[in-house]
Amino acid sequence: MKIIEITADNNYRYKDFILQGLKAHPDSFRISPADELNEPFPTVGNNHSFTLAAIDENDNLIGVVSFKIETANREKLAHKGLLFRMYVASAHSGKGIGKKLLQQLLQRVKQLRDVEQVNLTVVATNEKAIALYKSFGFETFSLEKRAIKSGDKYLDECTMVLFLK
Repeated sequence: MKIIEITADNNYRYKDFILQGLKAHPDSFRISPADELNEPFPTVGNNHSFTLAAIDENDNLIGVVSFKIETANREKLAHKGLLFRMYVASAHSGKGIGKKLLQQLLQRVKQLRDVEQVNLTVVATNEKAIALYKSFGFETFSLEKRAIKSGDKYLDECTMVLFLK
């Protein structure tokens, strides 16, 4: 397994991989498969927006995570980054892949001069993800009740932050 950066042009079938995750774990994401169908690749591939991927020995995606400066066009908010679309395939869960993706992402983000904090949202019932984020120092600072509605079901969502400086 290795961690690489992927882009819209060299994406290792990212859309298929994410759709697989959205279908297999609908209660772990704030987007649905229908939402994803017409979405472009989530990042542009520069210091302000990038996607990292874990790939196996056959160059298959087994995990992904994306980052972007939350509002790069707003001077007063450019100190905040957003970690999003983190997913590790079920067959590879529990093997430390999420940890390696998060380590690499945070290592790269810490090199960005102006980024002082990284925010993320996570479904409140996703205990494994929350535990992973907490192990890196992320703290929950809000809980939005009924943030997500899927059919007749509501999901609460935590917002977490990691202060880098």
